[in-house]
Amino acid sequence: MLKIIRIILQLSVIGIGSYTLFTEKLVSTPLVMLLAGLFMLVAGFERIEKNQKEFWGYAFVVISLFLLTVSWQNLFLAT
Repeated sequence: MLKIIRIILQLSVIGIGSYTLFTEKLVSTPLVMLLAGLFMLVAGFERIEKNQKEFWGYAFVVISLFLLTVSWQNLFLAT
C-alpha cells in the first residue's frame, strides 16, 4: 500500500513541478513542497518498516515534517 501511495506522490510531484518549471508560475510551488513532504514521509515510513535500525528512514521523516511545516505556512498563513 505504501509503495502505491509513494508512486502516486512521485508522479504528482514530477508533474506539478514540471508544470511550475515550464510555465514559470510560482503559485504552485507550495503545493509541490507539500507533495514532496508527503512523499518523503511515506518513503521514510517505508524505510523504517523495512529495517528498524536504519538512520535514513528517521531522517526522511524529520525532513518531511520540516517541508510540511514550511509548505503549510506558505499555503495557508501567507498574506
